[in-house]
Amino acid sequence: MKGSLMTHEHFRKSLLAGALSLVFAVGLPLAAQAAGTNASSTQTQTSSLSSTDHKFIEDAARGGVGEVQLGQLAAQKAQSDEVKQFGQRMVSDHSKANDKLKQVASQKNINLPTEMDSSSKREYDKLQKLSGAQFDREYMKTMVSDHQKDIKEFQKEAKSGKDADVKAFADGTLPTLEDHLNMAKRAEAAAKNEKQTTAKAS
Repeated sequence: MKGSLMTHEHFRKSLLAGALSLVFAVGLPLAAQAAGTNASSTQTQTSSLSSTDHKFIEDAARGGVGEVQLGQLAAQKAQSDEVKQFGQRMVSDHSKANDKLKQVASQKNINLPTEMDSSSKREYDKLQKLSGAQFDREYMKTMVSDHQKDIKEFQKEAKSGKDADVKAFADGTLPTLEDHLNMAKRAEAAAKNEKQTTAKAS
């Protein structure tokens, strides 16, 4: 009777040990698989963006930062009210566009650059040394050139981009950029006329 009880107890312990082994044998691979799936999902979400779309987002971010900082400089240093108002408009509109771009970038797991590009930095440094009508002319000349370039890049992305969200951002921002270009051309013309008027008067 005692031997039978020991045999039964031994069988029960063996059965329990076997069950635990089975749990670990099945559970660990499943956990590893789940972790791998999550990592793979994140990687897929990031890598699903084409290199062209990725570059557009980063270039647009740097350009947006540059437009805001140059606009702030114009609002402070410009001589004419028209150029000052244009600078303020750049700060307002491009800040809004930058916020929208941040939302898109967040969805795509992309960290946006927070500094202006090298071209904008050179122009910023140049403008800091200017004042009066000379500042106005140089700033507006830069704004016309910048927005002509930006419109081409945004049109290209809106037409040929791969990611629907990035394309929608480009397409939705285009009307604002086109409006800015028209404003910049008018302000540039006014700045040139001011120069000619001053020259004749002297």
